[in-house]
Amino acid sequence: MQLRFTRALFSFIALAALAALPWGLAGTHSVAAAQRKPAAKKKAAVVYSCPMDPEVKSNKPGQCPKCGMALRPVKKAETTGHEGHAHEAETTTATGTAAASATGAAAETPLKGTTAIAPNSLKIPDTVVYNQHGQKLNFYSDLVRGKTVAINFIFTTCTTICPPLTATFRKVQQELGERVGRDIELISISVDPTTDVPERLKEFSAKFKAAPGWTFVTGSKPEIDQLLNALGAATADKNDHTPMLLIGNDAAGYWTRTYGLAPAATLVKVVNEAASKGDAANRSEAQIPLPQTSASAPAPTATLTPVSGTPRSAGGAAYFPNHVLLTQDNRPVRFYDDLLKNKIVLINFLFTTCKGACSPMTANLAKVQQQLGKHLGKEVVMLSFSVDPETDTPAALKKYAEGFEAKPGWYFLTGKKENLDWVLYKLGGYVEDKNQHGLKLIVGNEATGEWLKLHAMSNPTEIAAAVLKLLPPK
Repeated sequence: MQLRFTRALFSFIALAALAALPWGLAGTHSVAAAQRKPAAKKKAAVVYSCPMDPEVKSNKPGQCPKCGMALRPVKKAETTGHEGHAHEAETTTATGTAAASATGAAAETPLKGTTAIAPNSLKIPDTVVYNQHGQKLNFYSDLVRGKTVAINFIFTTCTTICPPLTATFRKVQQELGERVGRDIELISISVDPTTDVPERLKEFSAKFKAAPGWTFVTGSKPEIDQLLNALGAATADKNDHTPMLLIGNDAAGYWTRTYGLAPAATLVKVVNEAASKGDAANRSEAQIPLPQTSASAPAPTATLTPVSGTPRSAGGAAYFPNHVLLTQDNRPVRFYDDLLKNKIVLINFLFTTCKGACSPMTANLAKVQQQLGKHLGKEVVMLSFSVDPETDTPAALKKYAEGFEAKPGWYFLTGKKENLDWVLYKLGGYVEDKNQHGLKLIVGNEATGEWLKLHAMSNPTEIAAAVLKLLPPK
């Protein structure tokens, strides 16, 4: 009996084990299968960010609501399953410059990174501002009207992007060379006008060797706030100001925005592209390069070249400064009101201690003076600007003028350096080294807006003829 019971017990245990075995195996198989099941495929999410305002991000392409620039894709972030939030990436792609800057790469930001502004949508106010020299200006009339400009936004106590922004502008100034102040204006607007008085801006600009043609702008806070708002650069906190660079050709009505920390070579391309927008209007006037001859070379034939940096129509008061200068007789005169307005002018640049071309050039102009006859001092004036005002006092200029028997109507001009520099760069005659001044003459009729360039050593008869040709018909 006990044996049957034992056998029955073992049989029951065996059957139970057999009954349990398929379920255990099935369970094991199920777990293994689950383990072998492919994981949810990761999906790459693209984040779009503004290169000027990196905190502006979107999962769709479009335009930045703050500055209007096209949003750019940043490095792809991965998400799993159906999660819809991408990890924010801070490094821009090849179309930006952060990665290239961090690695020292020389890749240029493509021009397509700029954002064109709709024609007539940018209304620039004629805000009263002050430059780094404390001179009062009207922003649009004195700095923008009819010109190609590049505008950035800085403040002097900034320790983040402002120094590299300004250093980049310095490189742009260097690459554009003598075109700055003649064809192109660089403008840096302070977003902290309360702190950035002209004296601070002058000190700041000197650190970056800003030459004439690069103007640092400040003013009363309400005026500057109005200007910043019009330019799309207003911000509640100065530390959040945009690294945007605003580039435009006012004469052509062309404006664009780009990234102010892009390589200088790239920014120069954008500036040149803006400047070229006005070329079509000027193609009817042949641009003849001036001959490069020394003072001892045979006198070249006068070549008439339209001056691109001066106004081509009436309204010179909006272009030319009206700063006080001094004549060789130590008489204060205002450049526009007293010497330029409604007159025909013959302009050249010299300095009295010059050992090169200045004396032969002035001797040649003395012959021109003779041929202008009765017109000199009436409809026509001759203006010889010193490029060395610290040495060329009125007394020194008077002695120099007497050596060439200068008659009334021929003015030799000097004055405060900041005043004279401002006038010189408006005329395209500013040089950092006085010995590098050019042998060019500028002939113009302010009333009609006709302006020409000639070589200073051209035949005196031909120079005089070019001047007299601008006289109004009788």
